[in-house]
Amino acid sequence: MTDSSEPRIRSISDTARWVATYRARETDRAEPLFRDPYARRLAGDLGEEIAKAHRFTEQHSWPMIMRTYLFDEFIADEIAAGADLIVNLAAGLDARPYRLALPANLQWVEIDLPEIIAYKEQELAGDSPTCRLRRIVLDLLDEHKRRDELSSLCRRANRAIVLSEGLLIYLSAEEVASLAGDLAGVGFQRWITDLASPALLALMHQEMSEQVSEAGAPYRFAPADGPDFFRSCGWLPTDVRSLFRTAAQLQRLPAELQPFAGYPDPPEPWKLPMPWSATVRLARE
Repeated sequence: MTDSSEPRIRSISDTARWVATYRARETDRAEPLFRDPYARRLAGDLGEEIAKAHRFTEQHSWPMIMRTYLFDEFIADEIAAGADLIVNLAAGLDARPYRLALPANLQWVEIDLPEIIAYKEQELAGDSPTCRLRRIVLDLLDEHKRRDELSSLCRRANRAIVLSEGLLIYLSAEEVASLAGDLAGVGFQRWITDLASPALLALMHQEMSEQVSEAGAPYRFAPADGPDFFRSCGWLPTDVRSLFRTAAQLQRLPAELQPFAGYPDPPEPWKLPMPWSATVRLARE
């Protein structure tokens, strides 16, 4: 439940400030899993206010940190394997082109809505990225423009990687399938994304849906077949990293969940009646 006096999330852009707050807090730790010196500035006071007002995410912010950590690891793997283009869909307030040590000739493209890109360019105007950064204003639900833009980008690369962090859960299964088909069709070799189970989606609806629904972006996507959903869209799941298991390995689980850390994962944990989430790497079939 939420308080009627809490700061409201006015648009999907405010959720980016919200998530950036947790990256800022991780950076402030004595031994952080990653450092994002831009997160505090990008989140602003509003991001902190939103975070403090929502008790559920205040108590369970660790999955956001694990997700960022795993994305960083997968990105490093792909760059080591020769990636020369990374396209970040719905990039939000991600600062990886600034905070990561990237090859100077790497092409990094951020795609998002006009409001978020304008705000980000204003806040980071005095900072220099570590690679070749470009930003594109695009509504990802505009299938024709999306396909044309992504196809144009892939033609300039030998090994193109696409990221979608915190995006798919706001889409319908049909919209995800359409996007997945486009990403495979235009030439991306790898796709790094995050995924929730139906049980986690139910919990998020119970605890958090009011806030994001007010922003016009309710939680929607959590396929019953988990990562296998993507097989029919031209993608093969190659790495599925549980956020819970990662937190357990890094000794970052909250105390109430630590007793469960010793239990092995079943073959298809997304089918369990308990919340599950993961960062997933997909290879084009």
